[in-house]
Amino acid sequence: MRKLRCLCFLLLAGILFLAAPPRSQAQISIQIGPAPVCPYGYYGFAPYGCAPYGYYGPAWFSNGIFIGAGPWFHGPRYFHGYVNRYYDPRYGYHGYYPHRGDRPDWDHHRDFEHEFHGTHEFDEHGHAYGHYKDHGDHGDHGHDHDH
Repeated sequence: MRKLRCLCFLLLAGILFLAAPPRSQAQISIQIGPAPVCPYGYYGFAPYGCAPYGYYGPAWFSNGIFIGAGPWFHGPRYFHGYVNRYYDPRYGYHGYYPHRGDRPDWDHHRDFEHEFHGTHEFDEHGHAYGHYKDHGDHGDHGHDHDH
């Protein structure tokens, strides 16, 4: 009888050992390489694809060079940048997307400041915080906005 109890105990211990969940260590790895080289900027969300002409407003550019979005954002303090979400794939845009490494054709877009129609605005950290009252022409570049 004593051998049977010992055998049952060992069998139960073996079953409990096999049923115990394996221990694993949680690991987080974040790697941010260089910002994507896109002619009219890149979307501020993963996978950071190139945004088409018209998505970002003129405030996002300095001498024709995109100043940033996403984790690479390096705009000026108190920055208020405006975007047109009609060109956002999360809101149904399925048009042309430029490729990484393409060059902008600013001669083709001469009246960029006047053609832009923003629908949302971003703060100096690149976070969206508002939208315009309507989606018409905003000659004031979004200064008449609601929060």
